[in-house]
Parts: sequence; structure tokens; C-alpha cells
Amino acid sequence: MNRQSVRTHFRRVGIVVSTMWSRGTGRFSLIVLGLWVLVSLVSLFWTPRSLWQTDGYNVWAKPSREHWLGTDGTGADVLSWLMAGSRTNLAIVVLTVCFALAFGLLLVSLMVSHSTLLANGTVVAIDALISIPTVLIALMLAVPLGASILGIVLACGFGYGLNLARVARPQAMLSARSLYVESALSNGASAARVFFTHVLTNIRPVVTVQCSLAAGTAVLAETGLTYLGVGVPSGVPSWGYSLASSVKFITIYPLTVVWPGLIVTVVVMALNLFGDALHDAADPLSNPRLRRVS
Repeated sequence: MNRQSVRTHFRRVGIVVSTMWSRGTGRFSLIVLGLWVLVSLVSLFWTPRSLWQTDGYNVWAKPSREHWLGTDGTGADVLSWLMAGSRTNLAIVVLTVCFALAFGLLLVSLMVSHSTLLANGTVVAIDALISIPTVLIALMLAVPLGASILGIVLACGFGYGLNLARVARPQAMLSARSLYVESALSNGASAARVFFTHVLTNIRPVVTVQCSLAAGTAVLAETGLTYLGVGVPSGVPSWGYSLASSVKFITIYPLTVVWPGLIVTVVVMALNLFGDALHDAADPLSNPRLRRVS
């Protein structure tokens, strides 16, 4: 890649980001996700209190100068646990999206294969497997793995990868059977090169939106699976763990449930809006500024 190509690439990235920032939904998602990443990084080095610092005489305390969001049933600082949990949830989202993306694109490549038997067999397998709930997959993985982050990533990535493949298939098939793809194959281009050069380029908007939806759903899945006991192990900070450990006292100490619940809600909204905003900003058809970049 020459210097001119690098300069053009960064100009496009700058246009996409500035376009997202100029729109309300894009600005909201960028601010929330930026704060999430920042808090995750800060929590690696600093939290208001040590996670294991408890005060048996100050349990279920209301927000105060010493504990901005109060304390839980052990007297631990709620804010510190939520800050530490942000990096756990961020890691789960990144790993889940990467696994779902790789698995989903593998399935798409099989479905657009010129082997009719392989393509039809993949479609039938996806239709059969996609009916299996993510929670059931997580429960099956919990038998050999126990409650673990790996189980969440595998269960969610498997389910979201199937959904990505099913949604992207129509556009991928249209691209794979186009004249320019047939021409590239007849001129000696490999199937892998054609897929990544032509097919993937055409399904990129669909993939972008599906990845953002998978990221948002992964946050919800971590919360639900941890509550069921097959998610994040006990003692590992996460938003789901904070909810699961305090939800039984919601009628007595509601604030301990409100804070993690509010964070999960806002982050999921931001992730869903981010995909739509990025799709619109990165599409030359809807963003004329990109068409002017040479």
C-alpha cells in the first residue's frame, strides 16, 4: 500500500467518524462506547476502592462521599465492582463478535460455494441449528467447562454466527453469481480471493449491522447466563455478576440493582445505534462526502 492509498484511507476514516459525530445517534453511541473503553482501561490501574475491601458495618449503604454508588451486601464498593466489570464485559463482547464474525463468514463462504451439494447442505444445517437457543448451548457447554467466560463466548458466538450467515446469504448469493465474479473466476482468480474481494465487500453493510447487534446481545446474554449460574464465575467482576448478586434484594435495596441495570441498558442501546450509524456513514450512497474522496 503506497503513501497515497494510506492517506486516502485515513481521510475516509475521518469522514466516517465526523459524519457519525454530526448525527445524534452516532454521537451518543461514540460517547458511550468511548467512555466504556476509557473506564475499562482506567480500571486496570485504579478503582475507588479495592474490590476485596469490605466493611461489615457498612453494608447496603446508600450513595455517599465515600461510596459514590453505595455498597453491596458485603460492604464492597459498588462503583469499583462496576468499573472492574466493564473490562470483563468489553472482553466478552470483543471475543464474541470476533468468533461470530469468523464463524459466520465461514458459513457464508460455504453457502455461496459452486458446489450445490455443499451449499445446500450448509443452508439446511444452519436452518436446523439456528433453532437451538443460546441459553441451551451455554448450559451444554457448562457441563465440561463450568461457569466460564469461554462458555459465554462459544455459546453466543455460535448462535450469532448462524444468524449472521442466514441474514447475509441473499446478498452474498447475488454477488457470488454476478457477471464480474464469474469473469474473475474464469480469469484464474481463486475462490478465496473472489470471496474477500467481491462478496465480502458487498455484504459489509449487513455484516456491520449484525456485528453491532451481536455485541449488544452479548452484553445481555452475559447478564442472563451469569444470573443462571453458567456465565461469569463467582468472584469475577462483571455487570451480570453485580446484578445477579443483588437482584434478590431488589425490593429492599433497589439502588444496587438500578446501577448495573442502567449501565447495561445504555451500553446495549449504544451498541445497536453504533451499527446503524456506522452503516449510514460508511456507505458512499448515503454519504456523498465519501464519493468525493479520490
